Order: sequence, then C-alpha cells, then structure tokens
Amino acid sequence: MTDALSLDGRVAIVTGAGNGLGRAEARSLAGAGASLVLNDLAGDAVEQTAAEITEAGGRAVALAGDIGDWSTGERLLAAALAEFGRLDVLVNNAGLVRDRMVFSMSEQEWDQVLRVHLRGHFITTRLATAHWRELSKQAGGPVYARIVNTSSEAFLLGSAGQPNYAAAKAGITALTVTTARSCARYGVRANAICPRARTAMTAGLMGAPPDAAVDPLAPEHVAPLVTYLASPAGGAVNGEVFVVHGGIAAVMAPPRVRAVFRAAEHGSADGMWTLAAVHGALAAEFTAEPPAVGFACEDTLALADETIGFGASQ
Repeated sequence: MTDALSLDGRVAIVTGAGNGLGRAEARSLAGAGASLVLNDLAGDAVEQTAAEITEAGGRAVALAGDIGDWSTGERLLAAALAEFGRLDVLVNNAGLVRDRMVFSMSEQEWDQVLRVHLRGHFITTRLATAHWRELSKQAGGPVYARIVNTSSEAFLLGSAGQPNYAAAKAGITALTVTTARSCARYGVRANAICPRARTAMTAGLMGAPPDAAVDPLAPEHVAPLVTYLASPAGGAVNGEVFVVHGGIAAVMAPPRVRAVFRAAEHGSADGMWTLAAVHGALAAEFTAEPPAVGFACEDTLALADETIGFGASQ
C-alpha cells in the first residue's frame, strides 16, 4: 500500500459500527492501518466488530451509547485521545429508519430519525472540528482531519415513504458542505456518501442477496471509497457528495438554476413582483398535468443495472 493510501498511525471514530456499513467501513479502515474507536447502540454488536479487528492484528476499542446524546460524542473523543493519543478521521454512519407516509407519521417517528441521523452527525462533527481547530491554532497551520458522513439518495429523490429519513439526509448533506467550507482552513476535509448496501436496515427493500459469488450490494463494496476519503490521498477531495454501490461511484453536481423570471418582463411597472406579474411569469412555465416534482434528482437511478437493482440505503 502506498503512503498516500495508508492510514498507519491514524486514529478513526466510526459510529454505527456494530453491523452493516459501519462494520464494513471499520474493517476497511483497520486494514489500511487505522486504530479505531467504534460506537453503536448495541454493545454486543460493536464489541464483536472490535474483537474481529483485534484478532486480525488491528487495534480497536468499542464504546456503546446513543449517538444522539451529547455525552456519547464526548466519550468517543475522549476514548480516542486516551487510548490512541489523537483523532484523525470521523466516519458518521449510525442511523435507523421509521418509514411512513408524511400524513401518517407520528411526532416520535419524526423526532427519533432526525435525532439519530442529523443530531448524531452534528454532535460528533461539532466535537471533532473544535478539537481539530484548537490543534490547528497550536500548530499554526492545517492539521490532518477527515470526516465522511452518510447521506442517502432518499434526499435526492424525495422518497415518498421516508419524509423523516429524506429530511435528515438532506440536512446531513448541508452539514457536510458547511463543514467543508468553514473548516478547510484548519485542514478538515468533509465529504458525504449516498450508499446502496444490503444491510439489516434495508433488508425489507432489497431482499435476499443473489445466488452468486459476489453480492454487488454488499457493504464491503462501499467501504473502499470511505477509506480513500479518509486517507492522505483524500485530501484533494472536499465538500463532495458521492453515490456509491457495487463497482460504481458517481460524484454529484451541485444544484443549478433552471430558469430565471424577472418581474419587469411580466407587466410590473416598477420592476418588483406583483401577484399578476408572478402569474404571468409562472403560468406559462408550469403546464404539466399532473405537475412533475421538479427539485429531485432521478439520474442516479440509471446507475443501477439489472444485476444491482435499486433500493433506498443507509
């Protein structure tokens, strides 16, 4: 392994590491040489991941706890510093789903998903970036700092039965871009992935794996991108959003302006909007019946072939 891809001497926190994507990511990071602090709500599962990494010659400690609690984030940072003396990489993966149509969703179903996904990402990001900012001030320049967040195509598509999940993932994407923009001067590189992976959380959507030597939706196919973004080579990538699954990785373009309307061109005497001017501008533009959902990206659907199929993912 080249130095640019090696994580020897680096320390990473991985949330949601008890199974699925988080477990695959933790094992991949360990394979690249990173020492790990692993978190999940279920203690037995995350301890098993840590044990597997240790038995394979790596270094890992497990810390169970609710990632939506501020104290869990504090404990994770403290564990990294106490056990390994530093923190270089943060991989936010912990999440859950409570799927329901927006008109049927309970207050608790909304709050729980936003709390674990969006608040959980914020807590660890807040604590890690504050730590790195202080180190950068002491060093008088940028430090080594990587964040990989877990978004989802649900926010790109506006998944009908996942208003809480899609909203949380949109928030995570915005948090990622904001972190990348505001913390780059300190050395922080923050990116997000939208993975498709067959995990316990997505089993109901994706079904059983195919009868083949390779499952194209296995979480292990996502982990190399995460490890790359955590590596020295990943320092050239910041504020990007990737869709990744199987042997495919697509980097998303930012939103763009589709059309511009000016009040002066639609009967406004002073160039400012009136109700009549708004009608004159928009009525001719939006004529489809029923109206299409305009602010959604369905291009990623074409990335799936007959072998991979499509399903929402963590």
